[in-house]
Formats: sequence, C-alpha cells, structure tokens
Amino acid sequence: MKIHQIRNATIIITYCNKKFLIDPWLMPKNYMAGFEAGINSHIRQPRVELPISIEKIADVDSVILTHYHPDHFDEFASRAIRKDIPFFVQSDTDKEIIKKLGFNDVRIITEAGTDFEGIKLFKTPCQHGRREIVKPLCESVNMPYDAMGVVFLSSNDKTLYLAGDTIWCNEVKQTLDNFTPEIIIINACGAKVINGERLIMDIEDTKEISSYCKYSKIIASHMDTVSHLSVTRDDIKNLKLDNVIVPDDNEVLEF
Repeated sequence: MKIHQIRNATIIITYCNKKFLIDPWLMPKNYMAGFEAGINSHIRQPRVELPISIEKIADVDSVILTHYHPDHFDEFASRAIRKDIPFFVQSDTDKEIIKKLGFNDVRIITEAGTDFEGIKLFKTPCQHGRREIVKPLCESVNMPYDAMGVVFLSSNDKTLYLAGDTIWCNEVKQTLDNFTPEIIIINACGAKVINGERLIMDIEDTKEISSYCKYSKIIASHMDTVSHLSVTRDDIKNLKLDNVIVPDDNEVLEF
C-alpha cells in the first residue's frame, strides 16, 4: 500500500496495485475566495500550489469523491480526469451531479460493501461537524452536509480506513471497532465555521483517535491548504504522538 499526499484531502492511494484518486481539488493557488461561512474568510484558497502536475495526478485507475464540496472537487479535476474512469460517490445525489459533468461510469459505495477489482469498499458514516449544529448551517448556505468515509478491505493488503470529513464521534468509533484498520487517514486541520464549530478533526480529536487506536498507523491529511483551518501540520507534529504521521505535500508513505 502507498499513500501519496498531494494537497489538502487530495491523495492517491495505491491499494492492491490499483490507484485511487481521492477528492481531487486541482485548482491553482488562490484561485477561489475563502468560505463565507468559515473563519478566515478573507484568505484565498488553496493556500499552496499543487506539488506535481495535474496530468500526473489524473493518471489513476479510479476516483473516490467522499462528498461534493468545493474544496474536494472542482472544474480543473473534471476536465483533467478521463470520463470513462470508474468514479465512486456516496449517494444518488452525488452520482447525478458527477454524471452531469460527463462521467459515464459512476458507482455508489454502499455500507454493505462495493466490489472493485478484488477490493471491497465500504461506505462509513461521518459527522461533518456536530450534526445538530452544522447541518442547519450548511443548509442555510445551500451546501450539502453529508460526507462519507471509506474502508478498503482485501486479503492481499492491510485494512485501510479513510475517515473523510468527520469529527471524532461515535460513528467513527463504531467503524474502528467493526473493521480494526491497521492504517487510518484522518482529515485533521480543524476547519471551523464562523460560530467556532469544527467541521473535521482538530488537535483534541487527533489525540482521541491516537489513543483509541494505539496499534494503528494514523496519517494526518487535509492540512495547511483551506482558508478556514485552525490546526497546522506543525501543531500535529508537536503533539509527538508515536502512531501519527504528518506527511508533507508530495510525500509518499509505504506500508
């Protein structure tokens, strides 16, 4: 297994020799304004450039979109990725969006598991911020709330849990208990909305999952890129947690 950190939540996972492109957000630095509903809305994003060419990023076997938010998929990705690629999404709603962009092999990952080239992909639940507080806020700005995580399962590789845009919550604990993944990828920049609510994991959440999964390797992704971050790579590194890895952009981890 290889985990290639590209930028933000955009990563390439090589699992059983198949390359999965996760959440491709490929626009150039400062291309879009900060999120009005988030902290630091005056800061443009992405804060950094892509570390490699879009052509290299798009050279994969499949795409997984954990949710259709503007910091997880954009028009640059839509243009660069071949339209016949197997493209996995979380719901019928997202499937229709991606099909309208011209992709013709769009598949839904289910909780019961979806097969792809000898790999089983399982949809796992998220809380993209505390549901009772953040969901109404998302709806007020016409942005969908739901996101998914994905478990990769095969007898030929370690079990991988891509937690997605979620906070530390009972749904994440249940996934960890059900699958006991050896490798876990978390989105950990503590992105916040203007009322101070975090949308994804922050320092305390990282400590919690590190403690709960002492024998797993935990990779902190979705770092140092969006306008509304509240946690940096250095913040996570300074925790000095033995089982937490904080890759730089364009770094490749092998397991």
